[in-house]
Amino acid sequence: MSISAASLAGFCRDCLTPASGARCRACGSPRIASHPELGSLAIAHVDCDAFYASIEKRDDPDLADLPVIIGGRKRGVVSTACYIARIHGVRSAMPMFKALELCPEAVVIRPNMEKYVAVGQQIRTLMQELTPLVEPISIDEAFLDLSGTERLHGAVPALTIARFARRVEQEIGITISVGLSFNKFLAKLASDLDKPRGFSVIGRAEAQTFLADKPVSMIWGVGKALEAKLAEQGIKTIGQLQRMEESDLARRYGVMGLRLARLARADDRRTVEPRHEAKSIGAETTFDHDRADLASLRPILRRLAEKVSARLKRAELAASNVTLKLKSADFKLRTRSRQLADPTRLADRIFRTAEQMLAHETDGTTYRLIGVQVSDFSDPQLADPDDLVDPAAAKRAKAEEAIDKVRGKFGKAAVEHGLTFRKPE
Repeated sequence: MSISAASLAGFCRDCLTPASGARCRACGSPRIASHPELGSLAIAHVDCDAFYASIEKRDDPDLADLPVIIGGRKRGVVSTACYIARIHGVRSAMPMFKALELCPEAVVIRPNMEKYVAVGQQIRTLMQELTPLVEPISIDEAFLDLSGTERLHGAVPALTIARFARRVEQEIGITISVGLSFNKFLAKLASDLDKPRGFSVIGRAEAQTFLADKPVSMIWGVGKALEAKLAEQGIKTIGQLQRMEESDLARRYGVMGLRLARLARADDRRTVEPRHEAKSIGAETTFDHDRADLASLRPILRRLAEKVSARLKRAELAASNVTLKLKSADFKLRTRSRQLADPTRLADRIFRTAEQMLAHETDGTTYRLIGVQVSDFSDPQLADPDDLVDPAAAKRAKAEEAIDKVRGKFGKAAVEHGLTFRKPE
């Protein structure tokens, strides 16, 4: 089906046929996308709905009608809450004990990042079939610039991205929300307007009017500190910024003032940048009970190093910097970093480097969280040359390679390192 920009007034998001009014005449669906500028907008923001929770519900249909929270145990935080749990007030980053007070009947599931990353990669692959201009923002959201794709897909960008949303739902089994506009700022705002399964459009004609009554916090880059500073000067809505001179805002707030002036007027000059590489890869865990001794921390650190190593290998990267992260019982954060002589991909080397730093920090302090992170990425072909100082390192590297092959064939639990082996209870 080919629909031109000039002829497109609206379409059904379920059967994708041209439609107008309250319901689709072809299938009866009320999900009609219509807008005067629908045929001319090409910047989309795609955001998966309650991503982690949606995947868990997809994989276990018994969870479909239950409130589901993804996150750590009582001392952890909420990673994602399904929309049923959100009705009770549960939100991302909320302490788990608070979430369970609000929704005691919730099913709590520990995150399975490997599964979520795999689904995210599936969706990313489908995005890249639409356009090479895909800018990932996180595992579950991205900007797409669909300009010039009409001939390729036989449809205007609005219809192409609606087809994509339906395909994700049918083939991958989760839902997404789409924001469509003429720039990134407005596309991102639009994707939040009608979740879940949303499809919202902000055109040029209504952009400034749409923004006028919105709080300044909706502007990209306005955090709590700047919001408070603006409020002190009586500026609370974007409409107030629209009425101020750009030079006045620049004088008051410098470069940020120029950004405020432009975005308040729906002027966002950022382009969709397809190269958006991760700067670090890490893993961390929050304990049920505080820990202080090296003996109990070492197995946990080893498991984290294995997770980080697996992600490095999947991403076909090597890293030259290892960072240890610790949070004490009084919530004070400690980070210690070490630069390696050569880049690595090996769990063994990441663990041994982090363990040396950990040994210096086990000084009687009790910790509630430990994490390990790697950065300073390079070509994996440069990783892990023979170590003349530690001849046994080569044997450990070969053993790790063999373990990776077994796990790749039979699963993670097929082989376990002696340090992390859990005795059956």
